[in-house]
Amino acid sequence: MNFATKVLHGTSCFDPVTGASSVPIYQASTFHQADLDQPPAFDYARSGNPTRAALEEAIAGLEGGERGFAFASGMAAISSVFMLFSAGDHVIVAEDVYGGTFRFLTRVLSRMGISVTFVDASSTDAVRAAITPETKGIYLETPSNPTLKVTDIAAVCRIAKQQDLLVIVDNTFMTPYYQRPLELGADVVIHSATKFIGGHSDVVAGLAVTRDAALGEQLYFIQNGMGAILGVQDCWLVMRGLKTLKARLDVSTNTADQLAHWLEAHPEITHVYYTGLQDHPGHQIQASQSSGHGAVLSFDVGSRERAKALFDRVKLPIVAVSLGAVETILSYPVTMSHAAMPAEERAARGITDGLIRLSAGLEDVNDLIEDLKQALEYLPPLPKIEEQKEAFSRA
Repeated sequence: MNFATKVLHGTSCFDPVTGASSVPIYQASTFHQADLDQPPAFDYARSGNPTRAALEEAIAGLEGGERGFAFASGMAAISSVFMLFSAGDHVIVAEDVYGGTFRFLTRVLSRMGISVTFVDASSTDAVRAAITPETKGIYLETPSNPTLKVTDIAAVCRIAKQQDLLVIVDNTFMTPYYQRPLELGADVVIHSATKFIGGHSDVVAGLAVTRDAALGEQLYFIQNGMGAILGVQDCWLVMRGLKTLKARLDVSTNTADQLAHWLEAHPEITHVYYTGLQDHPGHQIQASQSSGHGAVLSFDVGSRERAKALFDRVKLPIVAVSLGAVETILSYPVTMSHAAMPAEERAARGITDGLIRLSAGLEDVNDLIEDLKQALEYLPPLPKIEEQKEAFSRA
């Protein structure tokens, strides 16, 4: 089945017990066992629940994996997956990951004797050069957040398989509609389902899918042991959002593409990051490994003062910490998604004080353009080249 059909009529499209078109919310913490010698499929809700199982089966089917897992948040999914590694292991990580991931790796995982090397994962040579005898895995986020660097997933997976390394990919921006890393050779795929999969700014959730059953058993042991499961009410909300994923992304991606081209031509914008632009360094790789460029872009207005002026003037987008919703969301990475990253680390990754991330929603694109147009008219003058150089030097 094609994606539009599979997302509605694949696994878990209705309740097998009642035939209900919406899988019920099984609000139960424990389950009666009629025969002690024949334990039922579900015994305690931390270990498994029919509502959660339906969501986990659905995401596994859409990603082309063997086992799916629903967690209490995107970070719960990420941190649980990193528990696949042990003290003494080394992991290579794409340098411009989400700020919460950076914080977990540098301030939590480091205390467990698991070392991390951050590399520019858009360079397969850099990934290869970072491998040591202790390396056990590679963690990618592509396109990256917020500068949308692109990693050649298949090429990195080929390098990894030569060294028997796990490859983990954060697929939040692309979703299984546009990109399926497991089919390109990855072992685990992760989502912050808070974003596009949930899609309505009303649930916090994380998902993970393993390519094979054996790895799935290992991750299930961790999920059950740590207990960072997604509650059944939130599982139901994520499944509801999943049903409209394709329809929402079709609109939002078209809007993002038009906004990116309009912003690129605007004199008040110093740079636009969007893989759908022909001059984006990762455009060709993205086009080869994904069926779309997604609904997220970033643009630089040159300074914090100018960024604040824009935030103060826009009327339609909400200014918030998140993305992937029905409403357009503007974020300021320096104080939001990447606030946990030290200033010098942000500067090295191109996360400047003038950088703004935009997640396109379902509004009319012409209304969004008019709103951004009027806001840009009130920006103070761009800093002179000398002032920009001085600011960069201080950073």
